[in-house]
Amino acid sequence: MVNQLYYAAVVAIVGISPAFARVKYGGVNIAGFEFGVETDGYMNVGGVYPPLKQYTGRDGVAQMQHFVNDDKFNAFRLPVGWQYLVNNQVGGHLDAQNVGKYDELVQSCLQTGALCIIDIHNYARWNGQIIGQGGPSNGDFAKVWSDLAAKYAGEDMIAFGVMNEPHDIPDINKWTDTVQAAVTAIRNAGARRQMILMPSTGWTGVATIVSSGCGESLLRVTNPDGSKAGLVFDVHRYLDVDGSGSNPECVSDRIVEFQAFGDWLKQRGRVGFLSEVAGTQAASCVRYLSSLMNFINDRSDVYIGFTSWSAGSFDEGYINSNVPRGSQDTVIMAQAILPAWGRTEPTAAGTNGAGNDDVNGGRGPAEKATERRAKMRMKRRRLLSPGPEQVWMGTA
Repeated sequence: MVNQLYYAAVVAIVGISPAFARVKYGGVNIAGFEFGVETDGYMNVGGVYPPLKQYTGRDGVAQMQHFVNDDKFNAFRLPVGWQYLVNNQVGGHLDAQNVGKYDELVQSCLQTGALCIIDIHNYARWNGQIIGQGGPSNGDFAKVWSDLAAKYAGEDMIAFGVMNEPHDIPDINKWTDTVQAAVTAIRNAGARRQMILMPSTGWTGVATIVSSGCGESLLRVTNPDGSKAGLVFDVHRYLDVDGSGSNPECVSDRIVEFQAFGDWLKQRGRVGFLSEVAGTQAASCVRYLSSLMNFINDRSDVYIGFTSWSAGSFDEGYINSNVPRGSQDTVIMAQAILPAWGRTEPTAAGTNGAGNDDVNGGRGPAEKATERRAKMRMKRRRLLSPGPEQVWMGTA
């Protein structure tokens, strides 16, 4: 009965339906305001490259308009660095100039009518130190979220992504306390209706959220009134050999992992959101990402949405680019993501390569190769040269 009541409350907030042939939300990350953030939480604020034409020539606004008008997407994740928001003053107020620029992107997103996810992209850290575990206090972290939530409390189409990709967290229960501090701050600032995405350790990896114990720990996070409405589990997955998103070929659809986590969510009456997923333009990535996207749709009872990585300020030749050229989408978008998003009927279980988890046995590479992953992940922030494959493909 408790799980049924919780699920009904989530339906009321995020609008999901177990009968849908696809997830409720689909869209893209619009990167740039997090450029300069490293995986240890250090940030070169000068490295920010806003996806706003008036500042950098990178037109994230036009991209979002294309994705909504032409591709019918309805969600965008808007990463931003913590130091940028407060101008390097941990625990300080929002910086009016920096937040003013970021808000231009947020307002442009809201004008499309899409869900706009504010994502603090700091890997659970500030300048090398973990929040609430030797680094900034939970109060410092709650402060920035309180200020952001107060700013956007009246916007029903805002969602809050507590933190991008925590990793190597010594104490998962203390991390849950940190997430709780953020949730309480957001709700007490007046943002009582909006979705909040809760991340686990292990780079928010779907493969390790249960095995690490972080999922069970996060179950105790509540709203100030004791309810859990609108509290959604955040997960990520890259489909290359080491899960870093830096290799040209994809090796698996990772459906085994998503099936297991989906069952875990179902048993607990909870839901999840895939806020980063990617593939290159290679045929292997088209195959495996298409399979995964169709599977996520088939499990729309527990997965409510996705935002692929990434468009925004990336160079068009970036390995995981979703950056359109005018109205032309990339190959991976046109051949893998959009066909799944545009479908109207469920697929039969096991089709489109479903369940082809041929590498690493579905294990979580971040937990076994953390140092290598940290190095490789940084390559996703670089402007890479195009490969020999075609990058763009016109949509129908």
